[in-house]
Amino acid sequence: MERCGARLQTSVNVHPDAIEKTIDDIMELKRINPDINPQLGVSLQACLLQIVGYRNLIAEVEKLRREPYDSENPQHEEMLLKLWKCLKPNSPLKARISKQWCEIGFQGDDPKTDFRGMGLLGLYNLVYFAEWDTEIAQQVLTDSLHPKYSQLSKAEWEKKKFDKAIGYSFAIVGINITDLAYNLLVSGALKTHFYNVAPEAPTLTHFQQTFCYLMHEFHKFWIDEDPLDIMEFNRVREKFYKRILRQLQNPEMALCPHFAASESLINM
Repeated sequence: MERCGARLQTSVNVHPDAIEKTIDDIMELKRINPDINPQLGVSLQACLLQIVGYRNLIAEVEKLRREPYDSENPQHEEMLLKLWKCLKPNSPLKARISKQWCEIGFQGDDPKTDFRGMGLLGLYNLVYFAEWDTEIAQQVLTDSLHPKYSQLSKAEWEKKKFDKAIGYSFAIVGINITDLAYNLLVSGALKTHFYNVAPEAPTLTHFQQTFCYLMHEFHKFWIDEDPLDIMEFNRVREKFYKRILRQLQNPEMALCPHFAASESLINM
């Protein structure tokens, strides 16, 4: 019995390539005949793959979060410039150090200082959103700068009293929502979502698609909340965070995709 218990405890730390053998060992220890119930082994393997995959995803995300942005690294610089090109394709960046970065929601003339909290993870997520959900990302950016001029009609704006809608800094909020997604992941809250949408191990792509969903939903939530000023950001963010947590308490919950980058989310 002790041997079996120890094998079960160590099984969640195995390499994905060793999962099949691990399940065979467990079934042998428990004296389960695979010929009598062949589906049991398949189900156990899928469950363990998801559990191991979730742990590995946390490690991968944590590694990106801990890696600082390095302006001397050509790959980092290339990603940053890609973010600009995806969001502002018709407005060439005049210089690497430029006040133009404020146009996409950075705080100063060099975005590298804004990535300190989330490291490369923040940049990875923003680039993924801008590259794979380009139309939505550009629209959210436009709305964040000029919330009065969103795609809603003038009558809808007046009906909802959006005439005083307050904008926000797109890139800074993206980094903040990255932090929100990160906390949902490491706390285990996203297990519900990933176990329902990823039939095997969840990947970094699943995490980035979840970020796209959260970014899109937060934008709508911000407009609906209609804050008086940007100082209400933390209140709105906390309220949004609690709403997502409540949704994830449903064991059948999947954060439903409804835009380009997430169309294949439930099929991966």
